[in-house]
Amino acid sequence: MTTTATSRGVLLVLASWTPDAPAGIERATAALALGLAQAGHRPVIATAAPQPDSDSQLLPGVTVDHLTISGITFPCDDQALRKAVTRQDGSLAAQINAMALRHRIDTVLFTDALWGLGRLRGEFPAHVRRALAVHVPPHIVDAGPAVARATRILFPSRSVQQQAFDWVVLGQVVPNALMSDPTARPAPHAARREALRRNAPIRVLARLGPEKGVADLLEALPTFDRTVEIALASAGFEDQDGSQGHLLDRCRHLADQCPNVSLRGALPWSDVPDWLAGAAAVIVPSHKETFGLVALEAMSVGTPVIAYRVGNLPDLIEPTGHGEHLLTDHDTGPQGLLKTATALLDDAILYGATTQAVYRRAGDFAPHRIAELFLEAVS
Repeated sequence: MTTTATSRGVLLVLASWTPDAPAGIERATAALALGLAQAGHRPVIATAAPQPDSDSQLLPGVTVDHLTISGITFPCDDQALRKAVTRQDGSLAAQINAMALRHRIDTVLFTDALWGLGRLRGEFPAHVRRALAVHVPPHIVDAGPAVARATRILFPSRSVQQQAFDWVVLGQVVPNALMSDPTARPAPHAARREALRRNAPIRVLARLGPEKGVADLLEALPTFDRTVEIALASAGFEDQDGSQGHLLDRCRHLADQCPNVSLRGALPWSDVPDWLAGAAAVIVPSHKETFGLVALEAMSVGTPVIAYRVGNLPDLIEPTGHGEHLLTDHDTGPQGLLKTATALLDDAILYGATTQAVYRRAGDFAPHRIAELFLEAVS
């Protein structure tokens, strides 16, 4: 991507960032960097995680630079990372300063108080804006120093902003972006969508975390008569050492008891849109969602999303005008999700209208649009 004299240098810091990571902050960071590059700016992602050896350019125009954090391996938990970052605060600040000089950076976006290193106490040049993205409400010990040093505070949704009112008053919502503009794909073809409604599986795509609700959904599936395909993957972070492995074992055990359920591993980011496009519907069984990127990805290819009315999911889905047919109250449990999905798939006219409505809604989250909002927010 050719830059101009007015191009901006933006350093996006996320200790755990790797391409194809099944985690929202990693994916949102990549999408924002792509949007900035497409607009002629100079985005750089700073990460401490090992990177793949492949020479393929997943993010055209985006530079990935390496941070050294001694004493940790991925995946790791919050406590281990916090100890390492606190101990190496000066070294990490010096590395980021060197990157800012090397890449002509004018804005550093710490993508999280802990994992995005927003808690760093080191000083940065006066001309460098220090923005903090609050993708999830941080632990209080990380929030204090991160908020105190940020010149701009950004939230991915009103839901997270409202949760943060007790420790930060000022801030701006800048939604997460899609990896590509949905309008670059053709609108859902009516005949194909009708065939999917009749015959395609319901699909679920999630990270291995208890809050994603996949195990709870699996417990409700033995008596469900529609094929369900679930893709589960581990991230570079976990609640406790080994917790992702334990949850995967539980999900495998539950899936073995469901004749119509298949379980698979991670999908590369580039494969996600087509996989979701091949579903009759996508269920997002999360008990909480600070944004809902899986839901947005499904919507971008015209696939209806069934979810609980929690977190940011209503703000994503209700503007389609079909929220009453796609969202269910959390207290209805997994059976409520399955009942909602069945009702939608049984109504051909409603289903066709819903596919068009969710596709149109996703256009609001094209990467170049979100990049513009981000630059306005940090200027």
